[in-house]
Amino acid sequence: MATLRLILGDQLTESLDIIQQADVKNDIILMAEVREEATYVKHHKKKIAFLFSAMRHYARHLEALGLTVCYKHYDDADNRGSLFGEVEALCAEHQFETVAVTEPAEYRLLEEVQTWQQKLGVPVVIYDDTRFISSPEEFSQWAAGKKQLRMEFFYREMRKKTNVLMDGKQPVGGKWNYDSDNRGSFKGNELIPPPTRFAADEITNSVCKLVETHFCDHFGDIEPFHFAVTRDQALVVLDEFITHRLANFGQYQDAMKEGDVWLYHSHLSFYLNCGLLLAKEVIQAVEQAYLAGHVPLNSAEGFIRQVLGWREYVRGFYWYFMPQLVTENQLGASLPLPEFFWHGYTNMNCMRQCIKDTQKYAYAHHIQRLMVVGNFALLTGLDPKQVHEWYLLVYADAYEWIELPNVAAMILFADGGKLASKPYAASGSYINKMSDYCNNCGYKVAVKTGPKACPFNYLYWDFLQQHESKFSNNPRMAMIYRTYTKMSEDKRQAIKESALIFKQRLANNEEV
Repeated sequence: MATLRLILGDQLTESLDIIQQADVKNDIILMAEVREEATYVKHHKKKIAFLFSAMRHYARHLEALGLTVCYKHYDDADNRGSLFGEVEALCAEHQFETVAVTEPAEYRLLEEVQTWQQKLGVPVVIYDDTRFISSPEEFSQWAAGKKQLRMEFFYREMRKKTNVLMDGKQPVGGKWNYDSDNRGSFKGNELIPPPTRFAADEITNSVCKLVETHFCDHFGDIEPFHFAVTRDQALVVLDEFITHRLANFGQYQDAMKEGDVWLYHSHLSFYLNCGLLLAKEVIQAVEQAYLAGHVPLNSAEGFIRQVLGWREYVRGFYWYFMPQLVTENQLGASLPLPEFFWHGYTNMNCMRQCIKDTQKYAYAHHIQRLMVVGNFALLTGLDPKQVHEWYLLVYADAYEWIELPNVAAMILFADGGKLASKPYAASGSYINKMSDYCNNCGYKVAVKTGPKACPFNYLYWDFLQQHESKFSNNPRMAMIYRTYTKMSEDKRQAIKESALIFKQRLANNEEV
């Protein structure tokens, strides 16, 4: 008897059990581009094009392996519009002994798949997703009984488990974390290596036309399109990152530069999160580059911490706290998302750059997401649900399992501190230190209050004042609050008035 094997759009990995255990003679592989998945939020045009193209290329690869693939294109006349609809239709055509799927990465979809057996009357087998280094169960065991779930300690356990950058039982170099060495900003006109780009082939061009036709009202630009869409291409991106950018990644990973969104970052999250690359092979490649003497330890460790530490930790955190993580709002934030988040027209150059880059590339690096756009959302008290949806739809590497903990917990502190020990809040001086954005801004970063002041300056202190009862006893914020208590009453009042005027303008969608 045959098995129907459903491959999801973020599971483009040949080594998964669902492919390795397939019966080439009898089983059918189902892949489907469906309206329900493409529009449950209005994903960036480039994100949809990237995934549809990668899926189509992967389907051809599976056919080349001798597997029978049933592929539903988005504009097929008989497309049912949902994954279940496609599974149900194929089950009506064939007598399958079982339906198989690798565990979906998102809670909403896993909940749905768990209902399919009863609906179909056919056993549904859910395989473990073996691409990750830590399982949700392992994270739960680590988290049990802990008052604070700090990533640093989880990361150390992952280092010990995998023996990555280890010297016996101790970390290579004597330290677990070299983050203090990774906070450089650009001082001049550094010649930054360009990102790896690929010309669109016939499949990608066809997909781009489809997206422009069916998703014309979605956010973002379809051109320029230069993503890798096959595993071979993704491996080239990995190789070129290690060869050309990894050595300087550590020093400049937090830096921002106007007109250059890519910098020394890896740009691998697109391919890791859809399965074209595996975390283990990426980590091993970076470690080998360090051991061979090609890159410094701070760069190798800094990158590995993002993948082996943060990425694995965030996935465990997501499953540990779902589904309540979606609705948490411990700071009571409620301001609607401003309209300029969709077009980028604002006098704040840092926000303008980050939003415009995102519109064009479906990408911004982690400091742009956290300390510019995220910092703004935190300080102004934007509604967590609306912020979560925006982050989920605008980035081509965003999936709820990795986006939601980053936004709800790390950026917005909506979980009340389960993930972060303090809010990631900062004034304009941080952005000025880490970027050149302030040079071309409509506001003055040196001015603290009033119409010409950088909004981040007074929003920062207003945020601290609003939430003083929550944070004043936080040891990591004690110095900040001591500074606040020394301010004159006139200065505090000027901060409050400037913040109130700014937020009123935001609420009215006036230009800011």
